[in-house]
Amino acid sequence: MTENNIDGANLSTTARMAAVQAPIIPFVGELIRDNPDTINLGQGIVDYAPPDAVKTAVNAFFDEPLNHRYKLVDGIPALKAVIEQKLQNENSIAPSRQRECFITAGSNMGFLQAMLAITDPGDEVIILSPYYFNHEMAIRIANATPVIVATDEHHQPLYDAIAAAITDRTRAVVTISPNNPTGAVYSREMLTAINALCRDKMLYHINDEAYEYFVYGDAKHFSPASITNSIDHTISLFSLSKTYGMASWRVGYMLFPAHLTAALKKIQDTNLICPPVISQHAAVAALKCGRDFCAPHIARLANIRGAIIEQLARQDKLHYATPHGAFYFFIQSEGQHEMIALTKLLIEQHRVAAIPGNTFGVDNHCYFRIAYGALTQADITSGIERLITGLIQSTA
Repeated sequence: MTENNIDGANLSTTARMAAVQAPIIPFVGELIRDNPDTINLGQGIVDYAPPDAVKTAVNAFFDEPLNHRYKLVDGIPALKAVIEQKLQNENSIAPSRQRECFITAGSNMGFLQAMLAITDPGDEVIILSPYYFNHEMAIRIANATPVIVATDEHHQPLYDAIAAAITDRTRAVVTISPNNPTGAVYSREMLTAINALCRDKMLYHINDEAYEYFVYGDAKHFSPASITNSIDHTISLFSLSKTYGMASWRVGYMLFPAHLTAALKKIQDTNLICPPVISQHAAVAALKCGRDFCAPHIARLANIRGAIIEQLARQDKLHYATPHGAFYFFIQSEGQHEMIALTKLLIEQHRVAAIPGNTFGVDNHCYFRIAYGALTQADITSGIERLITGLIQSTA
């Protein structure tokens, strides 16, 4: 019997995966670990814990032996019922047999599953720049092609540019409102126009609503799935990670046309058999607490946002479009830089971390996303001061 010799150098990942950008959050996390006392303005999380009702629900979970078995692939009925009520009351989305809801392990998973369900290799998906990097990565992982369309100076969609980017290979247009990474909130009128364009062109409109509660001032959140005649082509993604402080629980949900159900059952069953059942029970308890739980936390973030605006107004070297949602600022510095090198410099020499703009598809200018959801006001003030100093010195 001859033993096969396998040369590891001949083994490699696919060209498809080679085209996917490396995730930036772990890279920045390692730099932070190696540079103690770094203030992390990078990761998009909140600083508050889930409602106390979640703890009660989790404790009760263990008392039912059947909870430890596999459950339905699309989610437990109790959670889907609470979500249906929430969608009616808060999003003006009426229940319909033409629409289905799946519980997912966060909205990221929902997006990847949507890509696998609606695209074939070489199909195109339109995303708006600056884009959310995990969306761009998921499109490539599905062997589809991201088509990147610019937004205006306020990071608002440009309808004509989106329409011009549509080809016979286009399968979907993706919007995120409130937006990651810019904090922009898209108007009802714009989202309605994009949704109608998708309907007329027989495309899917995918709207990520993970930050739906995080709006400030006069800004209003709007769900395209509430539009009349939107059911057959609208996919909506939601998450409990931010709203209820449950990032590590990995629980969210997606709303989609019923004709995609068979495909999404195949994908979800293969991915995880069923959504984590303990997280689903926790989600029932969280959603029953409703917006009343989230309101004081969002009010605090609104105050922090105002303080950041005041702080940035005291200098003239960094520029940004005022964000009206989420908990991000997308800040532009003067000059041209190699962004990964500048990210390392800011951490190693100035002890402040932010996410470089090229991660979000912006590589012709020096941009950084800063997140203010997880830090105290004092740390954010200090962190932004360090960021201002580091960026100004880098352009001197």
